[in-house]
Amino acid sequence: MFTRISSAFLILALAACGEPKADTKVLAKAEAEQAVAAAEDGRVQCAPGGAKAFARVCEIERAESDGGLVLTMRHPDGGFRRLLVASDGRGVVAADGAEPAVVTLAGADEIEVALGDDHYRLPATMKAAAR
Repeated sequence: MFTRISSAFLILALAACGEPKADTKVLAKAEAEQAVAAAEDGRVQCAPGGAKAFARVCEIERAESDGGLVLTMRHPDGGFRRLLVASDGRGVVAADGAEPAVVTLAGADEIEVALGDDHYRLPATMKAAAR
């Protein structure tokens, strides 16, 4: 009987507390920091092959070339795309292949890059993060 009474008291106490309200600015900042950290870890959100949803499953390899910094985006299935970080403010361009990279802003500090059916979300500070 004591267990039932203490359980009932615990439930009433929790109900009285209510749920804490989330601060959206704090959450947005934490998500942005996690995205930059993941990109520095070599992982970014992508939707390869026309996937409907983005997931943090693509790996990035960075290499310096005569043309500048080359990012190789590796898909979970073994496919890949190469992007060249542009020095003229465009963000990135296709490093090889016939399909051009289409770059759009996806947020204050993020760009979305589309190469055919493959889509990537990169921090807008990728150049700084790569150093």
